[in-house]
Amino acid sequence: MKRFVFTLFVTIAVLISSCNDDEVTKQPEFRKRRIDDTLLKVNRFLPERDSELIRSYVDRHGLNMQVSDEGLWYSITSETKGRKIKEGDIVSYDYRIELLDGTLCYSSDSSGTAQIKIGKSGKETGLEKGLLMMRKGEKAKFILPPHLGYGLLGDMKRIPARSVLVYDIEVKDVTDF
Repeated sequence: MKRFVFTLFVTIAVLISSCNDDEVTKQPEFRKRRIDDTLLKVNRFLPERDSELIRSYVDRHGLNMQVSDEGLWYSITSETKGRKIKEGDIVSYDYRIELLDGTLCYSSDSSGTAQIKIGKSGKETGLEKGLLMMRKGEKAKFILPPHLGYGLLGDMKRIPARSVLVYDIEVKDVTDF
């Protein structure tokens, strides 16, 4: 993954610097368009690549998952009649976060039950969107592409840059704020 990101940035840098000064002064609009086109292609390619990686993971593990409009892959694995989570609720949950290769990043086994205020947490967008589909007592699996997780940089600790994350979640409690 790091090698891919490095190669991508080197390619963009080479494209940007490939024009000599004469070309820049003669055709600045052409150069700008060429850079814009390159960045557009990269921005289209990365989500497609993420989706392919996730699809492969889902197929390999025999998972039955749905995909939200935002790109969150999800499956409610244990349903209940509990209270539905809504914006502003405080949710306590047990969790396990892994990379697609199975590397454990974080879990409530080591850090305890987590708590989040939906809509005000500053946590990953995909986690909040997934929790909004759940009820108290339910269990779910979420797969967050980078744009719904920790993005381009990762968390600078255990989650690398542009990582797809696999969450196993169990909602323990839901309270109004």
